[in-house]
Amino acid sequence: MTLDGQPVEGEGRVMIHPHCSIHDILKTDFIMIPGFLPPFDFKGRVPEELKEWLSKWHKKNALIGAVCTGTFLLAETGMLDGKTATTNWIYAKNFHKLYPQVKLKADRILTEDEGILCSGATTSFQDMCLNLIKRFGSEELMEICSKALLLNKSRRSQSPFFVFSYQKDHSDESILKAQEMMEQKYMESISVEGLASDLGISTRHFIRRFKAATGDSPLLYLQRIRIEAAKAKLEKTRESVDEITLKIGYENTNSFRKLFRKNTGLSPKEYRMQFSS
Repeated sequence: MTLDGQPVEGEGRVMIHPHCSIHDILKTDFIMIPGFLPPFDFKGRVPEELKEWLSKWHKKNALIGAVCTGTFLLAETGMLDGKTATTNWIYAKNFHKLYPQVKLKADRILTEDEGILCSGATTSFQDMCLNLIKRFGSEELMEICSKALLLNKSRRSQSPFFVFSYQKDHSDESILKAQEMMEQKYMESISVEGLASDLGISTRHFIRRFKAATGDSPLLYLQRIRIEAAKAKLEKTRESVDEITLKIGYENTNSFRKLFRKNTGLSPKEYRMQFSS
């Protein structure tokens, strides 16, 4: 359906012929907003007519669901303000910058807050479907569907799928140099004070500039580099966790295990079982 019931042109100049206008809908339990391809340029471009229509049905207790990047459109309506939501983890930072008033939980596969559901990256649409089958059908029906379609209903987080972006879309040359030093020598003992000294910057000033450029503290950035290196080793080698711990710059295996779980939501062993090639 479209605002006026008339055909619209989609991606690739494909014409979409709707069955009706949004105003022809007289009864519904659920409204789904699909995902969109970037750029997500919805600022000031969501018609008031659509905002009012969604709000009307929400007040009538119809569930509203946004799939993947569809949360960008939903956030632009204001309906997510102050509510918990998730989205495709790849675009989470962009979403947070655009809509800081939304309580974004980028690690979540699925969220629900006051009748508004949001799902994470593309295949989490399946998790939303299972949720709806359970809600409008039964738990038994959900179990049958998940088994028939080979869907894993036990996953709870997007965190294991996160890929570190290295955050270099800035123009601070000194910080870029510090990032390169960390990436090349992450397996060695690296201190924030040592990095600042090598760059001829005071430690306090270095930490402030690093945070402003990348969004992370130097220590957190280094941790993420090391975790990404550990993930690669777990996926592609049979090295033990103890060996990997030492090769990525840590000495205490227990501390590494805790840090790994904090970042991925899985233990190193669980991660290897799920992603090893």
